[in-house]
Amino acid sequence: MPATDPYTVQLAPEVHAYVQPDGGWCLNNAGFISDGGATVLVDTAATERRAVALREAIVEQGVPLPRTVINTHHHGDHTYGNAVFAPEATVIGHEACRDEVLAAGRQLHLIWPQTDFGDIRVTAPDLTYSDRLTLHVGGTEVRLVHPGPAHTVGDTIVHLPRQGVVFTGDLVFNGGTPFLATGSLGGSLRAMEVLRSLGARTVVPGHGPLTDPSAYDATERYLRFVAGIAEEGHAKGLTPLEVARQTDLGEFAGWRESERLVANVHRAYAELAGQPEGSPLDVAAVFGDMAAMNGGLPVACHA
Repeated sequence: MPATDPYTVQLAPEVHAYVQPDGGWCLNNAGFISDGGATVLVDTAATERRAVALREAIVEQGVPLPRTVINTHHHGDHTYGNAVFAPEATVIGHEACRDEVLAAGRQLHLIWPQTDFGDIRVTAPDLTYSDRLTLHVGGTEVRLVHPGPAHTVGDTIVHLPRQGVVFTGDLVFNGGTPFLATGSLGGSLRAMEVLRSLGARTVVPGHGPLTDPSAYDATERYLRFVAGIAEEGHAKGLTPLEVARQTDLGEFAGWRESERLVANVHRAYAELAGQPEGSPLDVAAVFGDMAAMNGGLPVACHA
């Protein structure tokens, strides 16, 4: 199997993770829980082709196709594939996730017009919650937890307490750079505390290889690093791009998508200016600055 092929890992008797290497832009992770009678899917994929491959991976495990899909947040790499499983499946997400899916529309098409996303119909959650929601799949308790604005304003953590497993969505990028443009720096720090409080031993990040709670510490160090350089740059009157260009990433230099630093500084600046967490940024400015950090080339969708 090539290193870039998606693969399925059994985490517990009724729980699987679906990992898409290398976890870069548009290559997210998913997962599913099934007792053999009912199946719940956590997130989908960025393209029709990849969502169909995910569906086939579920079938290969000998379990039914999902009648329930949980979206950890609204970004298209996690939600575009909803249409492959609907209308047979009910899509669940935080109430803000539904709003953002509908507001974003075909967001990935706008960012990456050359990518073949296939037959994608925007499919928003049709069942929403505000704070906590619990599902039961046979004997497996599936807890949905909203940590507040973090990666986005409508994030969902999926926690399986008996199995000690947590699907973090994009609160964690294992080996990749966090991305805060549609969320909150302060909220992402609080989300790390929420994740720690769950006590899960196995962590399925939104992107990158499976990991453990040490990923929370690494993510928090990066977030505090961004907060520090942003506060200093803001005080000096520097632009986010100027801050990012003069920053030595140190221990984070090897993380994928290092150009996201400038997007994260944009978010930190907004919070330093007193804007509400999750308030919209200038998307063109953010992606333009990331392109500048990327050697003048737009960031690439790898799906």
